[in-house]
Amino acid sequence: MLLIDEAQEMNPATLSELRLLSSARFDSRPLLSIVLVGDSRLTEMLKRDDLLPLGSRIRVRLTMDYASREELMSCLEHLLTTAGNATFMTPQRCAMLCDHAAGNYRILTTMCAQLLSSAVQRQAQLLDEKLYFEVFADAKSTSTTKPRPRAGR
Repeated sequence: MLLIDEAQEMNPATLSELRLLSSARFDSRPLLSIVLVGDSRLTEMLKRDDLLPLGSRIRVRLTMDYASREELMSCLEHLLTTAGNATFMTPQRCAMLCDHAAGNYRILTTMCAQLLSSAVQRQAQLLDEKLYFEVFADAKSTSTTKPRPRAGR
């Protein structure tokens, strides 16, 4: 099994080579199963003429929509409870993180990890507004990349 995350970032020629790998068989059974994981850009990329042979070999396609604010809040509450401290983050901070995650679970967990890392460094007992603005104001001022536009729902 070959699992490729962020497949939308791959070079089209490399994606095309995957078709050859997926065609290899032994005793009429495939030698390799390939799982491509990516955002909506991958779906669009697979519609290109040079990638149609690969796209036609895809047996299962799953698409995830952006999560609602409530779904993100539920996920965050679950993560905090599972970690053993459901009150480690103020409700206002949870709401703000979910709003800024823009429907994306990975963005939410990345932001939480950044906050948690800073909290550990500062020996903070609570992930509050002050820590949030310190962490993300610093990140904004040192960031040189532009955020990607968010796809519509």
